[in-house]
Amino acid sequence: MARIICTGLGPGDPELMSVRSYRLIQSARQIAFFRKKGRPGVARQIVNGLLPENVIEHAMEYPVTTEIAFDSPEYVAQLAAFYDDWAARLAALEGEVIVLCEGDPFFYGSFMHLHTRLKGRTEVEIVPGISGMSGCWTATGEPITWGDDVLTVLMGTLPEDELTRHIKTADALVIMKTGRNLAKIRRAFAAADRLDDAWLVERGTMDGQKKVRLAEAKHAECPYFSIVLLHGKGRRPEVRE
Repeated sequence: MARIICTGLGPGDPELMSVRSYRLIQSARQIAFFRKKGRPGVARQIVNGLLPENVIEHAMEYPVTTEIAFDSPEYVAQLAAFYDDWAARLAALEGEVIVLCEGDPFFYGSFMHLHTRLKGRTEVEIVPGISGMSGCWTATGEPITWGDDVLTVLMGTLPEDELTRHIKTADALVIMKTGRNLAKIRRAFAAADRLDDAWLVERGTMDGQKKVRLAEAKHAECPYFSIVLLHGKGRRPEVRE
């Protein structure tokens, strides 16, 4: 049976992955990574130039991504079958398999669905990574939390009224899964009267990184690797000249 090691690659810049992940990737004999059909896969692109010449690659291609509603029975059934299949295929491989994962594997990562299916079937190790949201708030040049601020993490897939409710009361806020939900998120910030304080960071730490005030982002959609941020304004020591 295989020994599965899922390595967190960090927010996108290869230099921000851990030393352990770097060493595992450079010595890998087999790697596996998620990707959309017809795309190279972001995780695979992050490790370009780092892999040994004869590494065996297992591309785990999602059967669907945004073609049908994520909460529809068909979507749920197809993804469940996909994870069932790949858990069985990975467990049946011989030797060590390095699974590549953007950000941190245990923070909204796709590998979590494999992890629950692999437990008790084969040895699994997780190498944590810097999360994508950390890379994005660092890109703004401002701390995300101060003093006693409470950080709230939301999904852009939530209903608009739920987003508005959380935004009204949050100290500091991260909204992930923006993509096609950007216009809805912008409306929710406007309804909460906090639009002018929010930032949109696209492809944080990667090539093509962009940061802009959410109020100035007039487009209806943004890249998958985009995060909306609201910085906290909590307790802090007085700055003295």
